[in-house]
Amino acid sequence: MSAFARDISHLGLLSAVALFAGLAVQPAQAQSANMTFFVTSAGPGKGADLGGLDGADKHCATLAAAAGATGKTWHAYLSTQAADGKPAVNARDRIGKGPWQNAKGVVVARNVADLHSAANNLSKQTSLSENGEVINGRGETPNRHDALTGSQADGTAFPAGEDRTCKNWTSATQGAAMLGHIDRIGLRDDDASKSWNSAHPSRGPDGGCSQSDLKSTGGDGLLYCFAAN
Repeated sequence: MSAFARDISHLGLLSAVALFAGLAVQPAQAQSANMTFFVTSAGPGKGADLGGLDGADKHCATLAAAAGATGKTWHAYLSTQAADGKPAVNARDRIGKGPWQNAKGVVVARNVADLHSAANNLSKQTSLSENGEVINGRGETPNRHDALTGSQADGTAFPAGEDRTCKNWTSATQGAAMLGHIDRIGLRDDDASKSWNSAHPSRGPDGGCSQSDLKSTGGDGLLYCFAAN
């Protein structure tokens, strides 16, 4: 074989390898584009002060867009309590009808009822970030398994009174926030410790709503995000 022929053959092999590599990447990109559920890879950084529901939704949308999941209306899974003449908002009513799938294409729940039942498919392995990454859980450093929800186990808001939403997600200094365990693991082997959305309230030296408070109990100000359309 001539040198010219060898060069052509080599170029053809490289082209085939490049084409194969490109095809191998495409499915992952397609799955991310079809993602309708994720856990935020990071919080806004101001503890439970998310700028209210609008600020939390914007954070979800920004992360989703960066991951390639565009053309959807993203809502954070958060409840608010009745206050200042405004009614409560239930997290379960904000997230659409489902079904919802993660960045790998795995369905985590078929509908709202399924999501709030023991049959949902939420776990450490399926509650992935917008980038398809597993969130650090209990026993890992740092533990980031607490997600802000402000919700009861059925996805509804807590009654007015004892603050479980850090002033409806506007304060890093007052109140406390109800948290869920992303990895479904807690200090005890009971339903509350395994709850993805209502495991325990936040606490800490500053009261429970600062970034340092959230980190002190195994969190980082992370959110569940759902495509509502």
